Amino acid sequence: MQMAFIAAAVLTLASCSEQARKQALLPNISGKAGEVVVVIGQDNWEGAVGTTLRDSLACDFPQLPQKEPLFTLVNVPQAAFTSMFQIHRNIIIINISKDVTEPGVIYRTDVWAAPQCVIRVNAPDSETAVQLLKENNSTIIGMLEEAERSRMIRNARKYEQQSLAPIVTDMVGGSPHFPSGYKLKKKTDDFIWITYEPEYVTQGILIYKYPVEKGKDMMDKANLIAANAETLKNNVPGMFDNTYMTISAFAPPTVKYMKYKGLEFAEIRGLWEVHNDYMGGPFVTHVFYSPDGQYMIGLEGFVYAPKFDKRHYLRQVESIIYSFEWAKTEDNAKKE
Repeated sequence: MQMAFIAAAVLTLASCSEQARKQALLPNISGKAGEVVVVIGQDNWEGAVGTTLRDSLACDFPQLPQKEPLFTLVNVPQAAFTSMFQIHRNIIIINISKDVTEPGVIYRTDVWAAPQCVIRVNAPDSETAVQLLKENNSTIIGMLEEAERSRMIRNARKYEQQSLAPIVTDMVGGSPHFPSGYKLKKKTDDFIWITYEPEYVTQGILIYKYPVEKGKDMMDKANLIAANAETLKNNVPGMFDNTYMTISAFAPPTVKYMKYKGLEFAEIRGLWEVHNDYMGGPFVTHVFYSPDGQYMIGLEGFVYAPKFDKRHYLRQVESIIYSFEWAKTEDNAKKE
């Protein structure tokens, strides 16, 4: 058994090393964050296949104060899909041919560049291609979202503001990875505010905790939103008297229950505003139980960028809260 374990470990290490060598030999990706190159013939792009792609991938990004697409699609005909486009960060190739005998969707990484996401749809006709796109809609979106998120987390780890994680870990037992430029703005026993404030933009991360109440469904949507609103009111003041951050009533927030890399959490997504003032923007929050079940822990990313589109800024703070990891302890090591 031990020899089998060692052999498996060696194979895993060899595989990781091989992947690392492959990535090192590939060029860096090109293109803007949130862009997807769609390789497809003009007839299909203007027909049902293109419509299905746009309805799925270029629909409105959820809970933004103005319309922005989920992804920005760039159509490239097959004949023009040269090396210039092959190194793009996200690529969807629609292969419609009578020669296709095994219709399906294939997901690959780092084909022509790194870190790259490539999705290939093989279909014998446009009707089958539409069916495949609809059946695999959530998986395709998930792959693209994860690719964008992973790149941001990778950069945060590479250029991490090392002083922040210990402060957050001391309060909640773990921490996200904060990129260089983020600074501590406020700290109490149960609340931390960390911010990045380049010109005309504010990207904030709020970390908070509150006790679990016996007999109360802490993951109930109404209870989650109420706890979040109370935390904002008590800890994030506005610029003037009797002003404070709160959840906007303009669009009701949404709550989804999710799991990412072993962590189960509730995602709250919506718009924030300042009570008695005119500031506002989008936010996303993850709420989950502490390991001992005694506390609820919230990680919130919010954006204030009145002069700019907000999709990319929100994805950046969202990637930070997705990067949360429990601190390495003896108990955690035994569980692993």
